[in-house]
Amino acid sequence: MNLSHIKMVVTDMDGTLLNSNHEVSDRFFELFAELKKQKIIFVAASGRQYNSIIDKLSSIQNDIIVIAENGGFVMHREEELLSTPLDRSSRNSVLKTIGNLKNIHPVLCGKKNAFITEHSDGFIDLLRQYYTSFEIVNDLTQVDSEILKVAVYHSESSEAYIYPFVKHLENEFKVKVSGENWVDISCLNAHKGYALQKVQERYGITSKETLVFGDYNNDLEMLAMADFSFAMDNAHQNVLKAAKYTTTSNDNFGVERILKKLLEDKKQA
Repeated sequence: MNLSHIKMVVTDMDGTLLNSNHEVSDRFFELFAELKKQKIIFVAASGRQYNSIIDKLSSIQNDIIVIAENGGFVMHREEELLSTPLDRSSRNSVLKTIGNLKNIHPVLCGKKNAFITEHSDGFIDLLRQYYTSFEIVNDLTQVDSEILKVAVYHSESSEAYIYPFVKHLENEFKVKVSGENWVDISCLNAHKGYALQKVQERYGITSKETLVFGDYNNDLEMLAMADFSFAMDNAHQNVLKAAKYTTTSNDNFGVERILKKLLEDKKQA
């Protein structure tokens, strides 16, 4: 495997670049400085809110592209590259569908703010791990802001207690199990693969020049956009099957190990 011709690196955040304590390693930032010298474009692609991604990568925020909200929102510095919002009727239809589910917490996700109800009061501390900006409202159906997706949380299992009840929406929406506890519902084109395709087109980067890291089902479409697709050792089985390569876990510097090899290959080219 020779990575010397890679021009773009794309990585998921939770379970991939972030360790289990939701931290980015110092080793990554050291490697990033070398990637920048090599003029390699770096893309952070996450189901997280834009502000939350920037919070984790604040020291390099002006040097990266951010794919937020599972591909519904793409930014480079202060320039919006892509936005794929849900219209009000669609999101209220989704809220109605999940209205009778027990022990869930719905979150309306805007470009730089999120919305929950007071019924999710005990959920707020956990929410802060993923959303640095959010507002508590009385009624989610009355939110006027542009909304990119509806994220739904269950404390035990999103695959068992959310997905079976929203799977029937897949003809109309993109429905993604995006983590052990989360299901995201958005426009059909609001996914990481579509967003990455638009970024590749904008910068003239091919799949042969793209390296992607991921760990969960919401990464599958963007893994398909790269000839060099890596699943983390801790990845969901679907991702392990779909990716062409594997690396060590997010707690064992899986991303950093491959970036080090990329830089070594560049020097030898």
